[in-house]
Amino acid sequence: MKTKLLMVGLFTLISAFTFAQKGELNNAKEEYENYAPLSSTKTGPLFTKAITSLNNAKTSIDKAAVHEKTASLPLTSALKAAIYASLALRDTVPTTSAPLFTTADEAYKKAKELDTKSENKKYIDDAGVFLAQYKLTEGVNNYQNKLWDKAYTAFDYYRSIRPDDTTAIFYTGLAAQNAGNKDPKYYQFAITNYNKLVTTKYSKGADIYLNLSSIYLLSKDTANALKSASEGVTKYPTNAELRKREIEIGLQSGKQKDIIDKISTAIANDPKNKTLYYYSGLTYSQLGEDAEKKSSASKDDATKKTLHQSAIDNFSKAADSYKKAIDVDPDYFEANLNMGYILMRPAIELFNQARLMPANKQKEYEAVRIKADALFDLARPYLQKAVDINPKSSDALTNLRNYYKGKFDPTHSKENSDKAAEIKKQLDAL
Repeated sequence: MKTKLLMVGLFTLISAFTFAQKGELNNAKEEYENYAPLSSTKTGPLFTKAITSLNNAKTSIDKAAVHEKTASLPLTSALKAAIYASLALRDTVPTTSAPLFTTADEAYKKAKELDTKSENKKYIDDAGVFLAQYKLTEGVNNYQNKLWDKAYTAFDYYRSIRPDDTTAIFYTGLAAQNAGNKDPKYYQFAITNYNKLVTTKYSKGADIYLNLSSIYLLSKDTANALKSASEGVTKYPTNAELRKREIEIGLQSGKQKDIIDKISTAIANDPKNKTLYYYSGLTYSQLGEDAEKKSSASKDDATKKTLHQSAIDNFSKAADSYKKAIDVDPDYFEANLNMGYILMRPAIELFNQARLMPANKQKEYEAVRIKADALFDLARPYLQKAVDINPKSSDALTNLRNYYKGKFDPTHSKENSDKAAEIKKQLDAL
């Protein structure tokens, strides 16, 4: 009989202790729910009440989390995650908030694993929000201090909890892009996030395509750089920067013929864009130079003649494009520089042709030099304008010097020679 009474007493004691632990779990739940609606308060009686409830919740969940009867319950982990995440978010001192975050993160992962029936979804979701906010704040601080790799790690955690949040994806990609300038392995992380971002309705998608193309170029992947720029243009056809980037990469990749139509479309969308006309001129210039090289290398007279004419036609189109760029902006240095060179090019060819003539061909020589002079004079205003705009440009000075060296004009021979010598001194001084 005494044994039975002893057993009854023991069971009663065990039940009471177990109940006490479940009471701690219930108390943690109650105190957290008292805290939750007051979590945004910063001062006053409600703030004091909120902090008291949160601290009481921590005391109770700590007890429930170490007892064998409640430690493995999904609710225990879910509440612990939410409570500790709240504590971490409120703590502004990194050395003390970091351990709170670590505890919350461990509990959060465990809760997600245990809560197979989603019975504690609210607390798990709360914990995720607070953990993400904590890492967002940490990432911003690291980013502002130019700790790009640490910023990336923090933002990536934030993104892992909110994978469809476009801000989270953008911040992660941006931090990785900056970290990549020091450690190129981060470029791939940036590419992954930016490629995800362009599939969303992110408001600054055009900028992301520009970032993508830049990273690919830094990674020496011109194929994907061009692909990104082209995809961006397809989605944002009126974006001048994207069209400019597509054209630049296309030219660098040797795809001049492919890029012509794209430039024409871009100009139709933005007819006052001087840069587009400049790129049009640059493209035709490159096509002309390619045709001229092939013409020089060809051994078939008919092919040589056809290619030479193609070069002339492309140089003429280049001049038209540069002229339109100058019409938009008369002080456009690059357009004036290239326009002068394009116009002077055939004059130089005639000049070289004349130099190779035999001495007994004086009349023919003079005729060719006079013809060359007329072409030199067409180029002069642009050559001089380029020097006026940028008097320290070696390219502009060299072109203008070539003009004075190439001029025949017997009447002003010494004057032209002196000007060429003066420009030589300017070049030597650079």
